Amino acid sequence: MGSGFEAPDGRSHTPAERVRAAYARIAEADRPEVWTALRPEADALADSAEVEARLERGETLPLAGLLVAVKDNIDVAGLPTTAACPAYAYRPETTAASVERLVRAGAVVLGKTNMDQFATGLVGTRSPYGPVRNALRPELVSGGSSSGSAVAVALGIADLALGTDTAGSGRVPAALNGLVGIKPTLGLVPNHGVVHACADYDSVTVFAAGLDLAALAMAVMIGPEARDPRSRAVPAEAKLAAPSRPTLAVPAPANLAALSPAYREAFARTLAALPDTVELREVDVAPLLDAALLLYDGAIVAERHAAVGAFVEAAPAEDLDPTVAAIIRAAANTTGPGFARDLGALAAARAEAARLLAGADGLLLPTTTEHPAIAAVHADPVAINRRMGTYTNFCNLLDMAAVAVPGQPTSDGLPFGVMVVAGAFADQVALDVAATIVGAGAPPLLFPPAAELAVFGAHLRGQPLHWQLEAIGARFAGEIATSDAYRLAALDTAPPKPGVVRRGQGLGSPISGELYQVSAAGLGSFLAALPAPMALTSVELADGRQVVGFACAHDALDGAEDITGFGGWRAYLEHLRQAPSAV
Repeated sequence: MGSGFEAPDGRSHTPAERVRAAYARIAEADRPEVWTALRPEADALADSAEVEARLERGETLPLAGLLVAVKDNIDVAGLPTTAACPAYAYRPETTAASVERLVRAGAVVLGKTNMDQFATGLVGTRSPYGPVRNALRPELVSGGSSSGSAVAVALGIADLALGTDTAGSGRVPAALNGLVGIKPTLGLVPNHGVVHACADYDSVTVFAAGLDLAALAMAVMIGPEARDPRSRAVPAEAKLAAPSRPTLAVPAPANLAALSPAYREAFARTLAALPDTVELREVDVAPLLDAALLLYDGAIVAERHAAVGAFVEAAPAEDLDPTVAAIIRAAANTTGPGFARDLGALAAARAEAARLLAGADGLLLPTTTEHPAIAAVHADPVAINRRMGTYTNFCNLLDMAAVAVPGQPTSDGLPFGVMVVAGAFADQVALDVAATIVGAGAPPLLFPPAAELAVFGAHLRGQPLHWQLEAIGARFAGEIATSDAYRLAALDTAPPKPGVVRRGQGLGSPISGELYQVSAAGLGSFLAALPAPMALTSVELADGRQVVGFACAHDALDGAEDITGFGGWRAYLEHLRQAPSAV
């Protein structure tokens, strides 16, 4: 009985075997700064035994036996939450909703991970537990604030790790450690049980070595939560797929001035390595970069004071990272009118972002600007950190989703990361485009489809009306065939298309087609645009499933050529191609 997941050695391991291997790896790696609280191995083994028992009972557990590390501003019942400030620590009685959902899906928690104090920083050095060293080059920073979470995955200890992202903390550590980092649209993953940095702009994120696993974990966590008033449901119009030939906006050369020479060269090589199916369109993203400054330089920083300011104001200096304390204390000087003005500026910036990205499926950016040494950050703790958020800071302010993936490495072999940024609730589009960039197959679906739609003619891939499915974000789900109750006829329409009519069991033949997953709004708009004599109805597939599918009125077949014997529209078109005189 195994978890169903393979380890790097290619073998499927039971949950208990995975736990033992993780603790052996923890000892081998000798990176105590990664953790603020590590669960006893016996406790993790007890949880793995429960996972195995649930599997024996026949439960479906998509994350069965996978090991997760949790950033120490996210609650796990029984473990202290410190937000990298031991004087702030409390021991929660309940677990954060995001972690609950992972555990319900079969994941096993290993412990809590180190971070930049109060999630304020992108470097991973602002912690009394010590700087978290990079997984590949220990003299370099790991990135923050979700530093320990990223390194726990990059060292091969945890399969998954949770971070939070307000200014880039779920993306920058991914880039610096060669990982995938998914930052969802604000509110899709509930923030219940999270120590806030900026309550309106915080997002729970996930790290993994590969895109599929990161997406699977994200799909498990997405969904509204009554205990989080800012949580949001997936809207009916959310697209379930990117187009087969996506268009990506890329920054103009002037927008790349913040990049180090090594990163600028790596970004150019990453763009050059994109597949031919990706179309690039250069845009000036300066308005987005300007909006990013509002997170720390404007009155929006007041949210950081609202989160932990009372504690910071009262705490002794020795309990606080001096850089973090200075940022949070200064946030008390903001004013109500200033906050209102900045909210207005953000509304204008969101409109400008929509204008800039109109007609594009996403924006492709470098994730961060450079990879500094820990010693360099100690010498200049503010300027380097500020620069590293150049391309990440605007994302949550403008209510956008992002997926960070490895790009082409730098010339000296260090990881370099890029991110696909898309509008609110375009998470699946960003994920699909990211998969194209890294050469992966179609990733898991983040949002549940409202329906499955069967098509049999002009909407098939490569056919003249397929663009209508792409326009509603329909997701290809496989080849199908109907039961033997259907007949197929060639209709006299423009463009040419077939008509499918149900005649009754055994009175027809299996008709080949394709199945698509669609959103509720997508299905509705598709139905509203259908011309006569076409209609959508329930179609019986060869395996007995009932799905929504194309049919046409019976009288539309009067005088039409019966092409049932070809078994499908493509076979009929091939017949015409080979015998043009038959047209």
